[in-house]
Amino acid sequence: MSSSTQPLYEILYTSTLSQDQPLSAIASIASHARHRNQQRGITGLLVFDGQRFGQQLEGPEKEVRALLERIRQDPRHIYVEVLHDGPISLRRFKNFSLAFSTLEDEDALERLESLRGLEALRAFSDLPVDLE
Repeated sequence: MSSSTQPLYEILYTSTLSQDQPLSAIASIASHARHRNQQRGITGLLVFDGQRFGQQLEGPEKEVRALLERIRQDPRHIYVEVLHDGPISLRRFKNFSLAFSTLEDEDALERLESLRGLEALRAFSDLPVDLE
């Protein structure tokens, strides 16, 4: 079964940039992820507030779960916490192998971490991001 015909799945997680990582690591993470995501049929949005990441990933379940496991093993990410996961019928970020935005509100992802399920997904969708 090709990735385009497999049911879609999504995961929303937060993590923290490891203290020993420079902010320049963000560009490396985003650049590498865009290429790999495109190869694996994964789309999504990564936001960063200067300390924390929030990311919504979507694509074939096997690929999305495998990516989450790679993120968990990546020493640049610590405190990886899944806030929501489940099947979806349509992609939210179909035009982006990895959309990226920074957040001006330094507390937005901290507040998001207290939510779970669809409530967390709605709050993530409501974040003020610039996808241009």
